Amino acid sequence: MRLGLLVLTLLISSLTHATVYKWTDEDGKVHFSDKPVKNAVIVEFNKKTENQVKLPSPTPSAPSTEPTADMISYNMQIDSPSEEQTIRSNEGRISLALKIKPKLALAHQLVLFMDGEQQGGTQQSSLFNVSGIDRGEHTFVIKALAQDGKLLASTPPRKVFLHRTIHKKAVTKKPKTQ
Repeated sequence: MRLGLLVLTLLISSLTHATVYKWTDEDGKVHFSDKPVKNAVIVEFNKKTENQVKLPSPTPSAPSTEPTADMISYNMQIDSPSEEQTIRSNEGRISLALKIKPKLALAHQLVLFMDGEQQGGTQQSSLFNVSGIDRGEHTFVIKALAQDGKLLASTPPRKVFLHRTIHKKAVTKKPKTQ
């Protein structure tokens, strides 16, 4: 039933096409309509009738003076711990805080390096926590990177000492049996 109704609708719509009528009123205005009016003439359209609207050509815009994300110049320094500070942590943990101006763009990431090796992945946060560090002297650098890995800025190296007490278990000797 539905198929028959669909076929009938398609046949009727293909047989009937809208006729366009054109007439001019007593004020000299030209009108078009799909209903016949007194003194109206049927308008016939050619198959090759084309739209003659022409768009204006685009004008080049002036280059933007706003800096792009990769043009931002960051001023960065490790705020905490201070230079050559001794940190006492038997767990081998150090927390670092970065001071950065202007605020880090969303498209950029920060990465921490300890003794020349990257520690963890990239992040947006300016707070870093590192654990499992051996005692001794360590040098930290934080870098700001673009999405493509391009270096945008870097902190000066910060030397920090980690003091880690090592507890040795008391060795108990078994008494000798004779």
